[in-house]
Amino acid sequence: MKKAYVSRLFVFSAAVALALPVAAQELKMMTGPQGGSWYPLGGAIQGILEKNIPGVKMSVAPGAGISNVLGVQTGKADLGFGNASSTYDGALGRDPFKLKTGNVCHVATLYFQYFHMVALADAGIKTVGDATGKALTTQQKGNTGEQMTRDVLKIYGLDYGKMSKVNFGSYTDSVSQLKDGHAQVFGLITTVPASAVMDLASAREIRVLEIPEDKFKAAQALNRGYDKRIIKAGSYPKQDKDIQTIGTWTHLIASCKLPEQLVYNITKALATNVGDLGNVVAAVKGLSVKDMATDVGVPYHPGARKYYQEAKAF
Repeated sequence: MKKAYVSRLFVFSAAVALALPVAAQELKMMTGPQGGSWYPLGGAIQGILEKNIPGVKMSVAPGAGISNVLGVQTGKADLGFGNASSTYDGALGRDPFKLKTGNVCHVATLYFQYFHMVALADAGIKTVGDATGKALTTQQKGNTGEQMTRDVLKIYGLDYGKMSKVNFGSYTDSVSQLKDGHAQVFGLITTVPASAVMDLASAREIRVLEIPEDKFKAAQALNRGYDKRIIKAGSYPKQDKDIQTIGTWTHLIASCKLPEQLVYNITKALATNVGDLGNVVAAVKGLSVKDMATDVGVPYHPGARKYYQEAKAF
């Protein structure tokens, strides 16, 4: 009788356990400022994960590339978007990071952002090296575009001290300075075609400067998060040839402390629903698993690596 009771109790307990919902996994994600592409892209990722991973609930908050890395590092967030070049600096503990961000792992590469060094056509600047003694405008210090501007000057043996003047501000401020002739060269990172560059080109003739192969290699020696791309002919007014430049990847980062299986599931859910992301940010359209697995110099999360290995993306 006792055995029968124990047996019935075990069966009942097992049935109750199966009926209970999967324990909720609450995730926090840092994205970008409202009005930018990162914030809605984070919302799309939230929808994919909550729909495809049982028990996952996610909250999405505004952020920015460098602050997202710090947020994941300190546990303020579980996931976030980063610019690969800045995340790589964090992995090494380089400026603007004070310490190595060893808790930040790479999950998925999403889309490429292009560095533009744009000069006024009448400024006599045909290469970045010709910018010596000219007035430069770029983003505020600590911004990835400002960091890349410094690095590009460096590979040409230049720095801010060799410019006649350096202005830091918004894209709108920079375009206004160029239109008015208060600056002659502009460094920024964005997609192609860049609305700020098109705005400038509507008022002044411009030249988009090339970053040739030897300078690309020098840039990548500074930061493995840089890659090269081509700004195709016709992207901007009177641009009659392809222009090689450098840039960096927008990628998804995660706390290295997240469970391997959870990040495996996250990576798989994104890979199998990438069309939903492309509907939000056009630059993500056509993203393949191999693209997602692109090495940006930041350690892979073990769960992401496991998925890419199984998908033969390496």
